[in-house]
Amino acid sequence: MAPKAPKWRELADRFAEQIRNGDLAPGKQLPQIRELVDAGEGSKETVHRAYKALEAEGLVTMTRGHGTVVRPKSPLKRLGIARYDKAKWRDGDEVAFIADRVASGRSYRRNEQTQTVSRVKAPAAVAAAHGLPEGADVYARARLVKEGSQPTHTLTSYYRPEHVEGTRIVDPTPGPAGRGGGFRVLYDAGYEIDHMTEELFARVPTTEETQLLQLTPGEWVVELHRTTYTEDGTVVEFAIGVHAATRFAWSYDFKVPDSAKTEGESK
Repeated sequence: MAPKAPKWRELADRFAEQIRNGDLAPGKQLPQIRELVDAGEGSKETVHRAYKALEAEGLVTMTRGHGTVVRPKSPLKRLGIARYDKAKWRDGDEVAFIADRVASGRSYRRNEQTQTVSRVKAPAAVAAAHGLPEGADVYARARLVKEGSQPTHTLTSYYRPEHVEGTRIVDPTPGPAGRGGGFRVLYDAGYEIDHMTEELFARVPTTEETQLLQLTPGEWVVELHRTTYTEDGTVVEFAIGVHAATRFAWSYDFKVPDSAKTEGESK
């Protein structure tokens, strides 16, 4: 006969079942710990342990001031190629993070992106991407993006001063850098983006990232390195993003290449 599960596990399993079958909808706040203690569900330690187990399983988020809330079931669709469609930012005002929200059928506000801008010494990876000596001056435009009150990711873009000096990119006003965002600013300055490379890898977050992104215990992050070029190969932006791994589903739609056909046409 299997041993009886501890009380905190029974309580966690009961809430987990209600979440999975939809009785507790995304965004729903679970009862306060004191309420469950008063209702005879166990001690404060028992209830707290049950809630921490639900958080570790990715079912709820525990935050000071907001209590314990059921997490959204569907992650944001983080578009691949389509999020950079020139028609979105050149002809409209759909910057990349907004394109993700639109594709996911989620609401957004422009002020859900905050930012700080500073002139810094280029770290090694930034200097290498821009073809600069390590320690050369670059502009760093750091953003924290939220969905409502929940952070989803950070993104820091690095630029050569001669490309962005005096533009809206170095204006620290919260939100995108004006209509069309940073890519539109570069376009208006004569630096039309043509192609880019993105590298992704998963890793354990730092303590600072865990706090900033309000990550659950054991949750990893996906780090993105994006290098953006003009048609002649000039690097106009190198960006590093840190994404909460469970809050995004990465989506790519592209034409399958045939290098043999391409080589044949070039002869």
